Amino acid sequence: MVSDDLKISVLASSSSGNVTYIETPKHHVLVDAGMSGKKIKESLASVGKDINTIDSLFVTHEHSDHIKGVGVLARRYDLNVYANKKTWDAMMPKIGKVPEEKINVFEHNKVMTLDDLDIESFAVSHDAADPQFYKFYHNGKEFVILTDTGYVSERVQKTIENADGYLLECNHDVEMLRNGMYPWPLKQRILSEKGHLSNDDGAHTLMDVIGNNTKQIYLGHLSHENNTKKAAHTAVADILEDHDFGVEHDFSIHDTDPAIADPLMTL
Repeated sequence: MVSDDLKISVLASSSSGNVTYIETPKHHVLVDAGMSGKKIKESLASVGKDINTIDSLFVTHEHSDHIKGVGVLARRYDLNVYANKKTWDAMMPKIGKVPEEKINVFEHNKVMTLDDLDIESFAVSHDAADPQFYKFYHNGKEFVILTDTGYVSERVQKTIENADGYLLECNHDVEMLRNGMYPWPLKQRILSEKGHLSNDDGAHTLMDVIGNNTKQIYLGHLSHENNTKKAAHTAVADILEDHDFGVEHDFSIHDTDPAIADPLMTL
């Protein structure tokens, strides 16, 4: 009997590379391809998946930690690639030629259906051409990916509330960033409304959006220089617990890694 579940694995998430795998009975898709094609193939294999079964790739924005492998995957594995027009324009010079029939324009604040998978796009605030992220629906389950944003608007909150699973940005610990080695202009960019969510920002976003359906939370896009898994996990868990959320009772919090894929999870 074929399972009718929505399954996910965060293959890589950090300031150096981001790839997420999402599976339904009819579709195997990736969100971003911020590693080499070889590494993505190996990462998929580590969770028991064959890269040749991937049919679609959704791109969030043109920064290198999200598009490094887009071109080679599109060419070598015949993938349909989805991004909005401004993102396509910004990333095309960086990824090489993509077959014209594989270029799909998917603007933000739209819903697209691929057989048994619905995908909703939403705009975010980041220093890219036109960044957008995605909510995936299948068989009554929802999974949201939201990283690379300086803040979360009320519109985005309403779009993503009460999902079954989240991959949410916890990019930096504010004090580590302020006291770290980055030049001040870069610190300002990260802390700005077009930068990245801190650990505390991530926790407060979760307080605004998680609901009774929420069971799995992944903390993503951690900075190598300005964060640690322990710092992110502790900050989020402590803030949620302080506000009477049932951490590890109503839902689980998972760390992510730049190089080690999270096990395949059924939502």
